[in-house]
Amino acid sequence: MKSLRELFRIGHGPSSSHTMAPRRAAETFAARHPEAARFRVILYGSLAATGRGHLTDKAILEALAPREADLFWRPEVELPLHPNGLEFFALNSEGYAYTSWRVYSTGGGALQSEDDSPAAEDAIYTLNTMHDILKYCSQTGKTFWEYVEECEGEGIWEHLAEVNRVMHAAIERGLKTEGVLPGGLGLPRRAWTFYRKIRLSGGHLVKEGYLPAYALAVSEENATGGLIVTAPTCGSCGVVPAIIRHIEDAIETDEKEVLRALATAGLIGSLIKHNASISGAEVGCQGEVGAACAMAAAAATQLMGGSVRQIEYAAEMGLEHHLGLTCDPVNGLVQIPCIERNAFAAARALTCANFACYSDGSHRVSLDDVVRVMKQTGHDLPHLYRETAEGGLATAYRYPPGQSPTPFAPTTPETPA
Repeated sequence: MKSLRELFRIGHGPSSSHTMAPRRAAETFAARHPEAARFRVILYGSLAATGRGHLTDKAILEALAPREADLFWRPEVELPLHPNGLEFFALNSEGYAYTSWRVYSTGGGALQSEDDSPAAEDAIYTLNTMHDILKYCSQTGKTFWEYVEECEGEGIWEHLAEVNRVMHAAIERGLKTEGVLPGGLGLPRRAWTFYRKIRLSGGHLVKEGYLPAYALAVSEENATGGLIVTAPTCGSCGVVPAIIRHIEDAIETDEKEVLRALATAGLIGSLIKHNASISGAEVGCQGEVGAACAMAAAAATQLMGGSVRQIEYAAEMGLEHHLGLTCDPVNGLVQIPCIERNAFAAARALTCANFACYSDGSHRVSLDDVVRVMKQTGHDLPHLYRETAEGGLATAYRYPPGQSPTPFAPTTPETPA
């Protein structure tokens, strides 16, 4: 497995796979070919199907500027390695393409070229299953965060400190901002309203009510292109910060303990990413919100004093009870149902943590088992339910009269010769 730096990425939303990664790919190709007169870019599969709603075109064109580029959308074509495929062409002054680069956005902001081979030198974790990590921790007496430090080195704490800062800043911005989210759905921000009402309510509602407000705050910041942390993706970025902030409200917690919990959450996310996927276009929302719930449940359990067995149990439940969750964004936007899913996943993560801490950590189905099942379930999902905006809620939602049901639907012109 790779470093947690590859999982916890700091950047602007609304999508790690459809915005952040395509922007990086365009920047890379433009830097490689400073002599090009202009560019041609073809987007395939899910990137084409929901690219407009995720601002993929805007991100690519900005990255290639000041040189111009022509974009072509091919949602009906899925390239062999991943549903999120891009192809860049560099053109000379006469308009002829003299070189090209095919690359894939594989989830969480990561990129993979067709000519990339698994880079063993990039892998810093020698153990790639929870079974092996639990065995190692049992033999050495180490915790998950100590295993992370052993593999990553002490430098990981500086990165996690910045991750923690950005997560908390996103909550604060989201709690103080009102207005309508961009994109045409007319969806108002609700974190400010939730936060205000809970502050005025008192009693039990104050204790639990802030949790969804925190998740909404970060998710709404992401939807507006704000600075967030992929945890493990942009679409699921509100779950882990909400849990961390909620535990800090409930239990006296210092930064060192929070960073250790983030390390454990990152280890869980990396296991899911390495052994299955965190890409909604590949395995549905179970790989995004489900993975985020597992990460948050693990972090909460550790902060509540749970053992490594209880942490693993909480993470297993967080993923297990999101199995089969489809990715069906209305209008291709990371808003409906994505924002609410972050709030409900945060609540479920807390429930999983409490349940695990009440137990002794014993259970029948392991995290490794659920990860394998999640991967297979994702591959078995019809493509309609894997971030194409062609099925599920994306077709069930009724738009206001006079509003186009597909204002971001991409056109599919023929690919130029």
